[in-house]
Amino acid sequence: MDLLNTLVDKGLRRELPTRDEALAVLATSDDDVLDVVAAAGKVRRHWFGRRVKLNYLVNLKSGLCPEDCSYCSQRLGSKAEILKYTWLKPDEASQAAAAGLAGGAKRVCLVASGRGPTDRDVARVSDTIKAIKDQNENVEVCACLGLLSDGQAERLREAGADAYNHNLNTSEGTYGDITTTHTYADRVDTVEKAHAAGLSACSGLIAGMGESDEDLVDVVYSLRELDPDSVPVNFLIPFEGTPLAKEWNLTPQRCLRILAMVRFVCPDVEVRIAGGREVHLRTMQPLALNLANSIFLGDYLTSEGQAGKADLDMIADAGFEVEGAGEVTLPEHRVPVGGGCGSHAEAGCGSHEGAGCGSHAGGGVCGSASVAASAAAAPAEKPSDARTDLVAVRRRGAGTDLAPNA
Repeated sequence: MDLLNTLVDKGLRRELPTRDEALAVLATSDDDVLDVVAAAGKVRRHWFGRRVKLNYLVNLKSGLCPEDCSYCSQRLGSKAEILKYTWLKPDEASQAAAAGLAGGAKRVCLVASGRGPTDRDVARVSDTIKAIKDQNENVEVCACLGLLSDGQAERLREAGADAYNHNLNTSEGTYGDITTTHTYADRVDTVEKAHAAGLSACSGLIAGMGESDEDLVDVVYSLRELDPDSVPVNFLIPFEGTPLAKEWNLTPQRCLRILAMVRFVCPDVEVRIAGGREVHLRTMQPLALNLANSIFLGDYLTSEGQAGKADLDMIADAGFEVEGAGEVTLPEHRVPVGGGCGSHAEAGCGSHEGAGCGSHAGGGVCGSASVAASAAAAPAEKPSDARTDLVAVRRRGAGTDLAPNA
């Protein structure tokens, strides 16, 4: 397929595809999905080999959020029967993180629901970062606390944070349809604050909220412009008790096409399969490792994920290997002199030339003419049947007396 050959060549050169080319990837048929995966896999392997980075979420504060993000089980007015608890103590968070690190995770993502942190919250999280790093010197720590005020990113960086996550989630044009209590511009501002403070920026999206192909391409191109080091791709978990509970719009093949499009547009960044992979990719998860070089290990913020051992078995069986603590995640050209993601040196993570943690269940506010014609003519995809049996509320790990799933 000429389209795929063109996209591979561009990906190896870090050249931005045209919007029509990106749309055409989403418009390919299920019959062509293996060809799409094989092509994007060449780009993934060129920049990241067969390494898979493991990340582990610790939900520092669950539920009770004043924001109205329609996708979120922790939102204002949510009737989802999730765990609700206030801030974990630093030693509790460190203990929770230890389980993920023992399972092979090299990054811990500290997430707290809410619009954004107070200065007291930043101090609390700073103590938590210190507690974790005292026990695990080489661990990467990413904070995801919502919208940042001036100076807060710098304080987190001084406390030892390596990265900050804040997802764009969807396109600017449709953002107001999913959230009214803050704006798309607010989210962009927080990602830019993280960049300016020397934190490695992590920012991604949520697919499956009823958005169009154009919306997906818009948000991924916006992410490319923001230039995060990590781009988490979440697939909507339609929690009962949230406004999007009936949005079952994804098939495993659709998810693979979305991941491939993200890889072609963002060829040399960490693409992470985040929340919802077990619900929507299901038995096709191993194929997705040919597209993404990073996953979350075990459970998410408010939902249960695949068992940690099953994640490790899947990676090995698919012919991939877990990225070691001493390995640098990003390609050399994205790492500043003296450091980078995976090296834990003073310089921090990412170079942000020319200028992403995250699970969508929280984290605050956590071509050619012929190609264009092909995309426009593609029939609408039939949504998958609702797999409510795969949506399980987390009842273990942080905030409980039960052992985590890691």
